[in-house]
Amino acid sequence: MIKVKQLAHVCIFAHDLEATRGFYRDVLGMDTRFNFLRDGRIFGFYLDCGGRSHVEVFEKSEASYSERDQINHFCLEVEDIDAAITHIRSKGVEVTPKKLACDDTYQAWITDPNGVKIELFEYTAKSAQFAGGDRVADW
Repeated sequence: MIKVKQLAHVCIFAHDLEATRGFYRDVLGMDTRFNFLRDGRIFGFYLDCGGRSHVEVFEKSEASYSERDQINHFCLEVEDIDAAITHIRSKGVEVTPKKLACDDTYQAWITDPNGVKIELFEYTAKSAQFAGGDRVADW
């Protein structure tokens, strides 16, 4: 039997590595854990998501996002979604208004410089992820 402990990483492709690194560092506060090197040049890196979770980024200039991609988005839990929204807007990045979703979790959405959709979550005492119970989707 296997027991999954947690999400290790999500991998994304970047048109511009340094613009992507700056977005995740300055807008989301995610520091680089290490770089991937090839022929003495950085071609990717790992970003710290807290604990043992990461976002893995590789340079791929021809990458493009489409609603038909198999991975649609990734989600980051934040401590204070209102503070996160204020900070993100202060960096000139568009962010959706906070919404209490059908799973009783607050959410907001942003997009990175490559078109990757990022959901921001703030759990509540009633969040289905902990309280259980089926929820009717409202989208």
